[in-house]
Amino acid sequence: MIELESIISQNLGLVHACCGRFKDRGIEYDDLYSAGCLGLVKAVRNYKPEFEFKLSTYAVPVILGEIKRLFRDGGTVKVSRSLKELLIKINRFKNEFELSNSREPSVNEIAEGLKVSAEKVCDALNSGKIPLSLTADNDDEKAVDIPTDDIADKLTEKLALRDVIKTLDQNDRKIIELRYYQFKTQSKTAETLGMTQVQISRREKKILTFLREKLG
Repeated sequence: MIELESIISQNLGLVHACCGRFKDRGIEYDDLYSAGCLGLVKAVRNYKPEFEFKLSTYAVPVILGEIKRLFRDGGTVKVSRSLKELLIKINRFKNEFELSNSREPSVNEIAEGLKVSAEKVCDALNSGKIPLSLTADNDDEKAVDIPTDDIADKLTEKLALRDVIKTLDQNDRKIIELRYYQFKTQSKTAETLGMTQVQISRREKKILTFLREKLG
């Protein structure tokens, strides 16, 4: 029992990671967390060392399953006004960018252009794909079906990617951190690491190829 409690305690970060994807969507965080913890307990109890994957990979879908149950019981969630406003800004930015560059902007380019995080951009873009219901409350906040179909896969991939990144040498990890977590340009990354932009570009391609092969 003590060992079980220890394992659960060490993996509570998974619960917070899963709950974070559902913040401000109609259910209190404490309720999300409670459901997530129930999922974690179930995962720890059912996990077997002979499984060919880590506990974290096994636990995420179970945790999400318990959180989704809350939304199934509640019916619908809402897209916040701020998220809808951001989506309008993103669409405007995309149109202007495409006219100037003859291509669509990347998520990082949108984030940099609008001075917001890439995660916020992703949330807004995903909210734009959610089918609206015919009901709305007094604040004109449209009710929507919960966008959880691919979250389990995304979080599982994210956890696997984190594990692979740990195998990189220190300099390569720094490149990935600056480029994909701090959203620095290749030029800024080169300046930070005392390298040239060309060196960063070449090294980045090799790192990404390595990560794809490992995650293959």
